Amino acid sequence: MAPAATIQNPNHRILVSHSKPLPLAHNRNRALHSRRTASPISLSQRPLRYAVLGAGFGGLSVAWHLLNQSSKELGLHIDIYDEVGIGGGASGVSGGLLHPYSPKGKLLWRGAECWNECLKLLSIAEEAVAPNFNGFMVRRRGILRPAMSLKNLLILNDNAQNCLASCRIQTLDQDAAQNLVPNLCLPFNSAFYMPEAVNIHPQRYLQALFLACENLVKELSTSGFGVKELRLHEKSIHKLLDFEGEYDAVVVCLGANADLLPELSGRLPLRTCRGVVAHLQLPDDTGEDYPDHGPSILSDAWLAFQGPRGLYMGSTWDWKSRNSSPNVSVDESSSALQELLPKATMVYPAIKDWTFTGAKAGLRAMPPLTPHGSLPLLGCINDVIGGNYACKYWLFGGLGSRGLLYHGWLGKLIAQAMLSSNEELIPTELTSWKKIKQ
Repeated sequence: MAPAATIQNPNHRILVSHSKPLPLAHNRNRALHSRRTASPISLSQRPLRYAVLGAGFGGLSVAWHLLNQSSKELGLHIDIYDEVGIGGGASGVSGGLLHPYSPKGKLLWRGAECWNECLKLLSIAEEAVAPNFNGFMVRRRGILRPAMSLKNLLILNDNAQNCLASCRIQTLDQDAAQNLVPNLCLPFNSAFYMPEAVNIHPQRYLQALFLACENLVKELSTSGFGVKELRLHEKSIHKLLDFEGEYDAVVVCLGANADLLPELSGRLPLRTCRGVVAHLQLPDDTGEDYPDHGPSILSDAWLAFQGPRGLYMGSTWDWKSRNSSPNVSVDESSSALQELLPKATMVYPAIKDWTFTGAKAGLRAMPPLTPHGSLPLLGCINDVIGGNYACKYWLFGGLGSRGLLYHGWLGKLIAQAMLSSNEELIPTELTSWKKIKQ
């Protein structure tokens, strides 16, 4: 695995608190000091203060959209809290395969909106680091899914007829598929190719999206309108009520760790599932590279190619695990390889030439199944945590294994709801989880 590129902005203006940050009230006073001494600020004029808990796909999408959706005249201070920094949780170790379809090739609920908004954020992140960024952030080679059974073939073929024009599904015979991936094994001589699907490097993308937020703060703050500020605090979060009295709204984007907050423990309909992703490389003395035009591969195990000689292979599903550490032991790595390699070999026999170089793991927060599929959990949670609080608390969680697809559009929805203090802007399919008895 190539190390994640570090993306820096020469006009860096964001405070990153690596050591224990100042108390919240102290930070607030310091941030407002110059304006308070210049002139008194009335309640209607004071900046809005938002806390975003989590710096993964969900948290950074919300931060971007809060900045982008707020009026230019609005003063806005956003504090992002994450004890391990940008992309330190499950988001940062995801495979990065992006498309809007289920394993059966069916368009997911509101898949078009999710796909389009995610592509917009990818473009925003790429623009933030261009033209000086060296390394791959978004690999545009498509994704290939071989048919693994006759039933699977018929279902995929039927669903492919209803694909998005912006993310097509093409049916390929063996010759066409092997032209993309030499020696690909097709048990039923057919594969389904999504040429517009992409593979992203999650760590580099998240760093670039954070940089885009920083650039937007600078642009808005020099426009002569309301002051915008953004801070990242690498700090543990112990309970929601620590934020009471300091913020107008707090949004929880902590993935599986949301259930560790005492106010939410046992109150969210989430299941946890630990997934191990193995990193493999083609040794220097081993023959032919993976073709530069070659797509990533979806099967019972997925292969996310990082270039001609590197790939990620995933993923395991360890249900009910509470282990959120990204570190993977020798025994856990060995077990993951024993599970994943035979599945990968069925469609890509050349995997035997690749060498294992390490593994990372993430703890997914899996939402309940609904008539529309497994949908994330959104909404205001003041009624969930109980009590009469001045602060509005929100949840953006349960992204499961589709956080990359969902984060753009749903981050925009939750930001709009927060800015207007109106949960009704969120589709009821995403807020109906609150009716489930725990």
